[in-house]
Amino acid sequence: MDKEKSKKKLLLAVIQGDDYPDTVDDLNRRGFFATVLSSTGGFLKKRSMTLMIGVEEHQTQAVLDILKNCAGRRQQMTYSNLSMSPGGPNPSIPMMPVQMSVGGVVVFIMDLEDIQKY
Repeated sequence: MDKEKSKKKLLLAVIQGDDYPDTVDDLNRRGFFATVLSSTGGFLKKRSMTLMIGVEEHQTQAVLDILKNCAGRRQQMTYSNLSMSPGGPNPSIPMMPVQMSVGGVVVFIMDLEDIQKY
């Protein structure tokens, strides 16, 4: 396939800030590079990162797999004091393990006319 004629994609991936280092590291190790923009989530107002990743069309699934693996929604065990007392957590009540859903990535995939690097 001629490089000039191959189709190109721009992936905009919005990930949680905590997932950013491992995600970018894995992308770089596999030969993909991202421009990183700091962003803030609209609903929970949490720190997030927006990755701009330009790739050839045939590489799109490989990038999506990395994003899902490193930043996708997953279950994580955490410990919480579940007391509902008006004064806040009660230290005499032991911490209980709780499964929480963490992570998550939203990916926008767009067709590109061209990618140029200088």
